[in-house]
Parts: sequence; C-alpha cells; structure tokens
Amino acid sequence: MLRYTLMRLGVLAGCLVVAWAAVYSGIFPRGFGASNFFWVVLLAMVISAPISWVVLRKERERASLQVAGRVDRMKADLDASRSQEDAAEAHSQAS
Repeated sequence: MLRYTLMRLGVLAGCLVVAWAAVYSGIFPRGFGASNFFWVVLLAMVISAPISWVVLRKERERASLQVAGRVDRMKADLDASRSQEDAAEAHSQAS
C-alpha cells in the first residue's frame, strides 16, 4: 500500500512540474493574483488522476489484494474470538 501511495505521489509531482511549466510558458492560463499556486496544484491533480488510473493499475490491484487479505484475516480472528466466547459462555452456564 505504501508503494502505491509513493508511486501516486510521484505521478502527482511529475504532473505538478509539467503543469507549472505549461502555465508559465503560456500553454495554460495563469490563476488570478495569489491563486496561481492553487491553480497549478489543481491542474496537476486533474492531470494526474487519469494517468495514475491507467499507469498504476497493476500496483492498485496488488494493494487491493493486500487490503482484502487483511480484512479477511481480521474477520477470521473476530469469528474465532466469538466462537471462543460462545464456548466459554456455554461452559459457564452448564456449570
């Protein structure tokens, strides 16, 4: 999961550089006054989203499998804990 996050941040950083260059070279319009920084960041986020979606597909699926595995293990642990509690409760009621 950390690897996917770092890769996503890398794509965003690359897009930030490209968006900054495009705005300051006149390809994209500049923001108004002090909002130019936020305009460049917003533009980079909009550009990076579809790129990340396509380029990082395999890494996203790998991260998804890791998360699903953790959730399954947690569910199994909870079920085991519940069954132990039920058995202990049944044993104490039988006594």
